[in-house]
Amino acid sequence: MFEQLAEVEARYEALSVQLQQAAAGQPAQYAALMKEYKRLTPIVEEYRAYCAAGRRGAEAKELLSSPDRELRALAEEELQEARQEEERAAEQLKVLLLPVDPNDERGVIVEIRGGAGGEEAALFAGVLYRMYTMYAESRRWQTELVGANPTELGGYKEISFTVEGEGAYS
Repeated sequence: MFEQLAEVEARYEALSVQLQQAAAGQPAQYAALMKEYKRLTPIVEEYRAYCAAGRRGAEAKELLSSPDRELRALAEEELQEARQEEERAAEQLKVLLLPVDPNDERGVIVEIRGGAGGEEAALFAGVLYRMYTMYAESRRWQTELVGANPTELGGYKEISFTVEGEGAYS
C-alpha cells in the first residue's frame, strides 16, 4: 500500500508542475489536470501526515534511551501520540484509497410525491423538499426546481428538482 502511496505522491507533484506550466489555450487539458489534482490532494495530505507521525515516533524512540527521566517520560508520551496519529492516518488512507464510483461526478433528479394520506402527505412532501434543498445548500450543491404541483396549505402533491455538484450522486 505504501509503495502505491509514494507513486501517488510523485504523480501529485508532477501534476503540480504541469498545472503551473499549463497553457491558457487548452482549457480542457487544464480542467482534466485540475480534477485529478483535486482528487489526489486529500490522499497526499493524509500520506504526508502518516509519514510525519512516523518520523515523530522515530525521534521519540531515540530519546527513550536518555538518562533524564523527565525527557524519557516526554518521549514515551510523544511516541504514544505519534503511534495513535499513525494508526488514524493509516485507517483514513484505507478509506481514501477505495475505488471511486464513476457516477460520483453526475447530478441527480429527485422526485417526491405525497402518497396516500391526502393533505398531510403533501405537507410531509413539502418538508422533505425543504430538508433536501437545505442539505444541498450546506454541501454547496446547486438545486433547480423542475416541476411542482403545490397544494393550498403549502405542501406538494409532487415535486421534482435537480441537484448538481461534486459528490451529489453518491
